[in-house]
Amino acid sequence: MIALTAVALVRPLFSVTGLSEALGKPLTPVVLTLAITLTWILAVGLSRVREPLLTLLAAGVMYALATLVLSGVLSPLLTGKLQGPLAQPMAIIPLILINLVWGAFCGACAIGLRRMRGIRS
Repeated sequence: MIALTAVALVRPLFSVTGLSEALGKPLTPVVLTLAITLTWILAVGLSRVREPLLTLLAAGVMYALATLVLSGVLSPLLTGKLQGPLAQPMAIIPLILINLVWGAFCGACAIGLRRMRGIRS
């Protein structure tokens, strides 16, 4: 789960460093999200992870929490003021829920990939 979360942190890294802006928004974040999604599905669907759905649900929540912490730490350092979900507490629950749904979708796809390969969980 830690490795899957680290892979997903590429997306906010692109945003913080300005690469998303330089490469073109909104296409860059969309392409990164699709690449991360595919990576998650393949990594779990082609591995021997016991619980693909739970693993990717947890990865989604861990990613949400990591972005929450990173935005809280990095935004004051980079911009001089708190930005992101911590600056707008009403955004915290939706952030976690959206990433939970993302993890569930990836988990369901990973289970589907395993079934196509003839592996039952």
